[in-house]
Amino acid sequence: MEALVAAVDQGTSSTRVLVFNAKTAEVISQHQVEIRQSFPKEGWVEEDPKEIMQSVHECIEKTCEKLSQLKVDISRVKAVGVTNQRETTLVWDRATGEPLYNAIVWLDLRTQSTVERLIKKAPGENKNHLKHLTGLPISTYFSAVKLRWLLDNVDEVREAVRTGRALFGTVDSWIIWNLTGGRSGGVHATDVSNASRTMLFNIHSMEWDPELCRYFDIPMEILPDVRSSSEVYGWMKSGTLAGVPISGCLGDQSAALVGQMCFEEGQAKNTYGTGCFLLQNTGCKPVMSNHGLLTTVAYKLGRHMPCCYALEGSVAIAGAVVQWLKNNMGMVQTSSEIEKLAAEVGTSHGCYFVPAFSGLYAPYWEPSARGIICGLTQFTNKKHLAFAALEAVCFQTREVILPPFSSLKPHLFGSVWKYSILDAMNQDSGVPLTQLRVDGGMTTNRLLMQLQADILCIPVVRPTMSETTALGAAVAAGAAEGVDVWSLSPGHLPLIKSETFQPQINPEESDFRFSRWKKAVQKAMNWETMETCSTSEDQLQ
Repeated sequence: MEALVAAVDQGTSSTRVLVFNAKTAEVISQHQVEIRQSFPKEGWVEEDPKEIMQSVHECIEKTCEKLSQLKVDISRVKAVGVTNQRETTLVWDRATGEPLYNAIVWLDLRTQSTVERLIKKAPGENKNHLKHLTGLPISTYFSAVKLRWLLDNVDEVREAVRTGRALFGTVDSWIIWNLTGGRSGGVHATDVSNASRTMLFNIHSMEWDPELCRYFDIPMEILPDVRSSSEVYGWMKSGTLAGVPISGCLGDQSAALVGQMCFEEGQAKNTYGTGCFLLQNTGCKPVMSNHGLLTTVAYKLGRHMPCCYALEGSVAIAGAVVQWLKNNMGMVQTSSEIEKLAAEVGTSHGCYFVPAFSGLYAPYWEPSARGIICGLTQFTNKKHLAFAALEAVCFQTREVILPPFSSLKPHLFGSVWKYSILDAMNQDSGVPLTQLRVDGGMTTNRLLMQLQADILCIPVVRPTMSETTALGAAVAAGAAEGVDVWSLSPGHLPLIKSETFQPQINPEESDFRFSRWKKAVQKAMNWETMETCSTSEDQLQ
């Protein structure tokens, strides 16, 4: 009987548990539960930590029920891996197990003033002041500034820190602590890929950095232990899988890189979820970007294995733009209708959509940007807007492949910027990107995949098995020392079938459309400031 491995995939909008065959990578059983987000104020995004854990427990039990219905022996599940939305920040009480505040989601913008204050104390007010240690700019995106906000603004958090009861973690730490016993001996740990997204972790020494903690004024005693991505963290303490080791942990984008089998230097994948994240494996040495990309820890598949790094282009809004059209604007009843609407016109008719709802991430790192739709005429209708929304996702991916506007060496071709420069990721890594592997929920949209190939002018390769993020967590768990049910040797990796989308337009048309997008992006810049009107909203009410 072949071994099975379970993966907990806790994302921004849902929690899923999948069980894989460790030999074939086939999905045997799965269950999914949606997660509610709350928006207490403009720019604030929160989730309930208790709801997250309830969804994890429910998904585990429902997935096991489905295994039983299939006459599959639960004892065949030999390990559990965890993958998670990164950067989302939690603080809880080690004595009671209670969260001390809602989870502040990675998209949240409340820390803009905190970021501005931190940048002002950097030499030359340089947002890249800590990049040589972290690979990251000082930004609202990362966990340290969210944790700093909690310490500055939440009395319960400050008091718990003062009395030695506070524990900090990203979502993986919260899940692992609860599944391994919680207040009754739960393991407080994270892996290197998640730690590298906090701005408190030195990506060279591979440990929490006292200098970084002093910069953000974060007490080191509340931080989790940092471990490799593939080792036994602890054992499930309750439920149907009690006694099964938790032996894999990866941030979701690193998990997708592993699930796409991008183990060789130069291999890259792009995940289309709530946001959009392009990672390229750069091998065992961190490569610093000159074009607004992040340097991050990709994975460390074993305590005694080398650490692998990646260059990353992070886009805040991808699938979230479709949710906005559905939920906020009421344009469609289901997300899948967007593809049908867009396909009916096959063009945006000159309409461009910059969905900078949370500012702009790579390559600009500009929190003051806001979303705009431009190029509207009386002819424009919702079908053109749907097409423009899908195009926006593809343009943003090209944004993290092409360098930012200020670093280009363009020449004018009529009124169009024409680029004769190789893409940013190729420049930074030194390894040409000849195709793009893709995954994530949005990749079921065939029009989007064709648009992406057209706009990038390279083939886009989509696996027929779309659950690559969960697969990456399962691979890490199954390959852990002491579990050893999943081999990482090249000859034993599962063969994942795929479909390739070839570019169907000429590069000149692609460049023209992209140049118009760049013009729209400039209009979205520097929209929001910290200045307030002399007449407050309260007075107006």
